[in-house]
Amino acid sequence: MSEVLILVIIVAGALAFFNREWIRNRFFPKKHTYYTIDDQFNSDKRDREQEIDRLLSKMGKNGINDLSAKDRKRLDELSKM
Repeated sequence: MSEVLILVIIVAGALAFFNREWIRNRFFPKKHTYYTIDDQFNSDKRDREQEIDRLLSKMGKNGINDLSAKDRKRLDELSKM
């Protein structure tokens, strides 16, 4: 019985060793890194472009009448940026 226990401990140790990156990322995620002003600007720009694309695809399916008043206002705000 003790041989089986030793074998289980060795196998568990080997699995933990080979999966240490996954374990580290899973249980100890990295904190937010410090972004430069350019990184923040590019991130915000990507977010705006994705929102514009979502609204335009919604409008493209059924026309502008498919957009709610809130969506129309948001699309107008984003187009002015």
